[in-house]
Amino acid sequence: MLAKIRDTEIYFDVEGAALVPDGERMREKPVAFVIHGGPGADHTSYKPTFSPLSQKLQLVYFDHRGQGRSARGPKETYTLENNVEDMEALRQYLGLEKIVIIGTSYGGMVALSYAVRYPENVQSLIVIATAGSYRFLELAKVNLAKKGTKEQQAIAQFLWDGKFENEAQLQEYFQLMMPMYSLTYKPETSGKSWNRTILSPDAINVAFGGFLRSYNVLEQLHKITAPTLIIAGKHDWICPPELSEEIATAIPNADLRIFENSGHLIRVDEPEALLDAIIGFLVYK
Repeated sequence: MLAKIRDTEIYFDVEGAALVPDGERMREKPVAFVIHGGPGADHTSYKPTFSPLSQKLQLVYFDHRGQGRSARGPKETYTLENNVEDMEALRQYLGLEKIVIIGTSYGGMVALSYAVRYPENVQSLIVIATAGSYRFLELAKVNLAKKGTKEQQAIAQFLWDGKFENEAQLQEYFQLMMPMYSLTYKPETSGKSWNRTILSPDAINVAFGGFLRSYNVLEQLHKITAPTLIIAGKHDWICPPELSEEIATAIPNADLRIFENSGHLIRVDEPEALLDAIIGFLVYK
């Protein structure tokens, strides 16, 4: 489905009913926005891993502008600012009040920025394998120099410079780098997921070559009022757990969980434990 909002069209998909029978009455489930990472990827890698959450929540997946199945446009509009405002416009388009927000990696940066700007619209906030500032870039470079192969270090230069030339080169990056992202990486299964993903070199180039170099919401995180769960992977090379600790310190009463057997892709390395943590957190909120 496409929502015509602001100056673009945002693709979104819905999983699970919002209104469900509960004895003699109908019960309305919370609505959760699932915010994908990248940038330059799409929402599809969250399916079907996140599907069990639809028993407790109505899930709204969407692709950021210029990515996935959303409309393309001037690449200078592919900004964090617009991602936040597109998300707010989509909430209004769908006629929703408070929403649960689940953001992973770059999606976590969008989630944090949204929760700072629109705290009154957030019912619960869950951020996974993310960062509160540009400092993740310098830590990632150090980690890659220590742990990465020469081939991985070479292709990552396209990421640091924001100079991927086409979709095929970006796909090659993810294929070569996947052992860094996931502790349980298996080429025979990972390839299927990437074949389903629509990649956008322009979006990732604009981010890493531009606005992510100055991204910083740490000093604003105290504005977040919703119950917050922060999840990190102990072996995450690009958003290491110390960055999640920074976020947890800055948000009042935040709950921090560090997954001992995960890299950046916690939904791949420990999917059941991840879903249990999310559901357990929401049950008590």
